[in-house]
Amino acid sequence: MKTLEALRERGIVGDVSDPALGDLLEKEMVSFYCGYDPSFKSLQIGNLFAIATMRRLQMMGHRPVVLVGGATGAIGDPSGRSTERNLLDGETVEKNVVAIRRQLENLIDFSRGGNGAILVNNNDWLSRFNLIDFLRDVGRRFRVGEMLARESVKRRMESEDGVSYTEFTYQVLQAYDFLHLFRNFGVKLQCGGGDQWGNITAGIDLIRRVEAARAFGMVIPLVTDSQGRKFGKSLGGAVYLDPAISSPYQMYQFLMNAEDVCVVNYLKYFTFLSLDDIARLEAEVRERPEKREAQRRLASEVVKFVHGPEGLAMAEKATDIFFGAEVAGVSDADLEAIFSEVPKVDLARKSLEEGVNVVDLLASTPLWKGKNDVRRSIGQRGCYINNRPVESADLVVNQAHLASAGALVVRKGKKSYAVVRIA
Repeated sequence: MKTLEALRERGIVGDVSDPALGDLLEKEMVSFYCGYDPSFKSLQIGNLFAIATMRRLQMMGHRPVVLVGGATGAIGDPSGRSTERNLLDGETVEKNVVAIRRQLENLIDFSRGGNGAILVNNNDWLSRFNLIDFLRDVGRRFRVGEMLARESVKRRMESEDGVSYTEFTYQVLQAYDFLHLFRNFGVKLQCGGGDQWGNITAGIDLIRRVEAARAFGMVIPLVTDSQGRKFGKSLGGAVYLDPAISSPYQMYQFLMNAEDVCVVNYLKYFTFLSLDDIARLEAEVRERPEKREAQRRLASEVVKFVHGPEGLAMAEKATDIFFGAEVAGVSDADLEAIFSEVPKVDLARKSLEEGVNVVDLLASTPLWKGKNDVRRSIGQRGCYINNRPVESADLVVNQAHLASAGALVVRKGKKSYAVVRIA
């Protein structure tokens, strides 16, 4: 199957600037680029659709040029936003660039030669301009009427806050990025989300005017849930690719909670499963939705892609722990991620070294109303430490009962948990 047809069959293509792109992708190895502004030190799972699309095009024989916007990140793209971004200082932007570069290098093949990806930073060329030279050499190529007509600008112009001159010039900078990459890296295609259409076509127009050459754009659909909310947000906020911010377990659980009406599209967008495999999972959604097999496969494939087999193993182990498996051999960070939303109490390490009676320990947590409640619960086999049942009210809890270096987990009944942190 031809490249563009294969992408369309998965629902990946939102729009293309020129139908001739299909033939181009069959005739040659096309260098294409997608950009990320370092507005934070980690990309979100919502960014993963474009990353997976880059990886997919690379697997089809084309070369990704990944741009991290060290310069444009200091300004902020108005596309898809109702208010202006907070401007970041240069030091923060540079730290974010380094962190994002590290993430991207784990997701796309940067091996040398062939169609190995290239990573660039637009600060390397945009910082060389002074204002007068940029206005003379680049700014004169743009018409204000055309810039005002672009959807991202029109929407902001009609809002209460309007759009600042700083953000208004963003499309000029991104267009110049495309021209620079066309000249220096042979990039003929820019990819991005649907809200990038105006910026992408601005670059195509600039290349046509300056180089009298043909360039192309392709946008992917906006990924949302059934309520139209942007994909990648959980109840606790965004789900990030950095495991120090959002653990593999948190990403796994976020994907396990995908709605039945959305999960098949997510499998097409975010995984590299064949369409035949996805069709079988779609049948599972229709016939046995309670098993959540499609969600489980989505979670497994995406977490493995982002965090590797080790991250997936941790996420699956954490999931088993939350649903009753014995808690042992985990790190404090993993334990914190698994039980991030349960009550926490502190216990002095000296008390643990000396040993503390289990009734006293459990009564100190908010799960039980007092010592009598604890004793009654133990008698009914409803008390657990690290998901192991407490057999006797005479048990002395000590360091041997730690689940991690600095914590142990207590449970009442089937689902009520608390974490005892060793201070």
